[in-house]
Amino acid sequence: MAEQHSDEFKQFNVDLWKFDGHEGALIPLLQSAQDTYGYVPEKAIHYISNVTGIPAAEIYGVVTFYAQFRTRPLGKNIIRVCNGTACHVNGVKMLYSTLQEELGINYEETTEDGLFSLVSVACIGCCSLAPVLTINGEVFGRLTAAKTRKIFRDFKNRSKATDQ
Repeated sequence: MAEQHSDEFKQFNVDLWKFDGHEGALIPLLQSAQDTYGYVPEKAIHYISNVTGIPAAEIYGVVTFYAQFRTRPLGKNIIRVCNGTACHVNGVKMLYSTLQEELGINYEETTEDGLFSLVSVACIGCCSLAPVLTINGEVFGRLTAAKTRKIFRDFKNRSKATDQ
């Protein structure tokens, strides 16, 4: 049986057979699936269900309960908005509204074209620059609605130019 597991899902970063029958295996298996695919696809949930004996519905409940897991892939460009205390008191709601208007999506969603995902994070660690966001790890601080709109549009144009 162990051999069958490793053959069926070789793309997982973890040898699934090591988890057969072990309590506490679910979270590491889900983390492995997300590391492999960038999210936890339905096929991984069903496979993990077969490996662990945990019903797929229960696994889906775990995936949707924990913020670390995603059920859909992230976009090509990831915009992370800091929602820490400093950013909160310095206008992060304005940042979010501006991005929501520009992207047409809410937190934890991806644009239909797959170019952008909007993610809320607890803290980016740049409190002196609040409010702050990152786009693919590049930090932008002391933002206003106008600055946010300009940064996003410039980044969108650069992103489109590199795709051509």
